[in-house]
Amino acid sequence: MPPKKNGNQNIKVAVRCRPLNNIEKRAGSYDVVKPIPEKREVHVREKLGIVTQMKTFGFDHVFAPTAKQIDIYKSVVVPVVDEVLLGYNCTIFAYGQTGTGKTFTMEGERSPDQHISWEEDPLAGIIPRTMHHIFEQLKKQDVEFSVRVSFIELYNEELFDLLGSSTSLRIFEDPKKPGSIIIHGMEEITVNNKDEIYQILERGAARRQTAATLMNATSSRSHSVFSVTIHTKDTTITGEELLKTGKLYLVDLAGSENIGRSGAVDKRAREAGNINQSLLTLGRVITALVEHAPHVPYRESKLTRLLQDSLGGKTKTSIIATISPAACNLEETLSTLDYAHRAKKHSESP
Repeated sequence: MPPKKNGNQNIKVAVRCRPLNNIEKRAGSYDVVKPIPEKREVHVREKLGIVTQMKTFGFDHVFAPTAKQIDIYKSVVVPVVDEVLLGYNCTIFAYGQTGTGKTFTMEGERSPDQHISWEEDPLAGIIPRTMHHIFEQLKKQDVEFSVRVSFIELYNEELFDLLGSSTSLRIFEDPKKPGSIIIHGMEEITVNNKDEIYQILERGAARRQTAATLMNATSSRSHSVFSVTIHTKDTTITGEELLKTGKLYLVDLAGSENIGRSGAVDKRAREAGNINQSLLTLGRVITALVEHAPHVPYRESKLTRLLQDSLGGKTKTSIIATISPAACNLEETLSTLDYAHRAKKHSESP
């Protein structure tokens, strides 16, 4: 059933299904997932012994393997960026099994045709498109503004700065703003125009790869958080100054696969344990927020502490769950859809 329109609409959930990849094709795997974008449903074929049954999930948006990067951006991200420009804090997560397209959705790739600029590149992901959109909108508004970005990685409950020289970062409560945090040692870079963002992204990606080698981890074993803070100053007809601050977190979550299937032993099992703790806590935080629980367990993981000023209250949260259509990944696909569906179901509670 498609999601109902009533209830808490501060949390939106989208599902993006990628095409079968070469590994799956070589293994002789086949499609068991049927996305139906016009109904906002995902149908999954489950085989229970000799009986096959269809399981149906409903979401706010559903994207088939043919969906383009621009489709995801227009449907999911544009409304969120508009809120941030009004002075709200918002978060967009990419959640799913390793190899299902989280980083492609968030950062994108460069087209082989080097003559195409980033903003014209059909493969550009959410981060470059967001920065382009923000600068275009600010230019139209004709206001004084500053745009600052940071890019950090969370690996084994430790924070690392992908843009600065600090090796390890620490989180503190902000004494001036209850419910907010300060990250000690994190570098925030002022971005003056949309073209600068691509060098910043490349710098962050290079740092991430280096860090991955040093820590013997791949990017899928860590969460990355790209944040944009926008300050604007406008003057009313009466000469009164209007100050607004909006913040957007763009989060590429670590792979959600379970320890057994990831073949994790020793150090890898610790990584997987920390990842699972982060993702479970995130799920519990979302549940607590939409149920208006008296206690929200932000402090149970570094990830949720980091994002606490952009989760809850008047903030808007979007989850993009990425899935594989292949039979060989059915267990993980169902797990991802269950997680995303729980968030959607809770957000519809009156």
